[in-house]
Amino acid sequence: MPSIAITGSTGQLGRATVTHLLDRGVPAADLVALARTPAAADDLAARGVTVRAFDYDQPETLAPALDGVDRLLLVSGSEPGRRIPQHTAVIEAARTAGVGLLAYTSILNAETTRMQLAAEHQETERLIADSGLPAVLLRNGWYTENYTRTLDQTLEHGALVGAAASGRVGLAARDDYALAAAVVLAGEGHAGRAYELSGPAITLAELAATISTVAGREIPYRALAPADYEQLLVGAGLPAPVAAIFADVDVQIDAGALEHDGDDLERLIGRPVTPVADTVRAALA
Repeated sequence: MPSIAITGSTGQLGRATVTHLLDRGVPAADLVALARTPAAADDLAARGVTVRAFDYDQPETLAPALDGVDRLLLVSGSEPGRRIPQHTAVIEAARTAGVGLLAYTSILNAETTRMQLAAEHQETERLIADSGLPAVLLRNGWYTENYTRTLDQTLEHGALVGAAASGRVGLAARDDYALAAAVVLAGEGHAGRAYELSGPAITLAELAATISTVAGREIPYRALAPADYEQLLVGAGLPAPVAAIFADVDVQIDAGALEHDGDDLERLIGRPVTPVADTVRAALA
């Protein structure tokens, strides 16, 4: 088994990917958990996983941390606006270290979307192509958790609020995307592929109906004008540039940016995606 490294291994997606690799029988000795703060991965080290410091913002340290790594999962950076220099540093380090396969968590419909949030993913895909590294693109759709992480506020306000009118968004649980990444990293024949990963598409009104059913109370969907929704997000504490990006997400949902008819995700994980109701129920537990 080749050595497999996962960036952002102390984050939610990265940690879940490591766990799935272990559960699929990949020996802990063949796994490298890369983390900005290695101490945060002590639980993985206790399971026999090698833990190495890996900070996107310290480019000179990255190639040595990839010594002996054959397959690398680059989990996209969590800071919009800083991703291109960070991703560039990782890609260059992977090339220097002779990594045999680079997997990157991109965004659904990356080739066609006009979503502001997608721009850095699109540029990263170009950087990967130019690097000459064998690569696989995991174009992740929207996480159900993007809505359930603010479920308390939704219930407090008595409505799910957004700026998408009747557009549909494909939802899957974060764990589904992590399992897909683990399958690709542990498998063969994925180099050169671009997987469009998405769950069944629903409207936000349908999401609100599911929340209502699980919560046992009526939670309607309230669609705002994009500018009004952007101001609501600013009022909730988001910096204005970030609020603009996420208001644009809803505008692009109406344009179909987060909807895909394919079944790449279900085929990779070998089962249906986690039902939205299950993720809502878990958030309320």
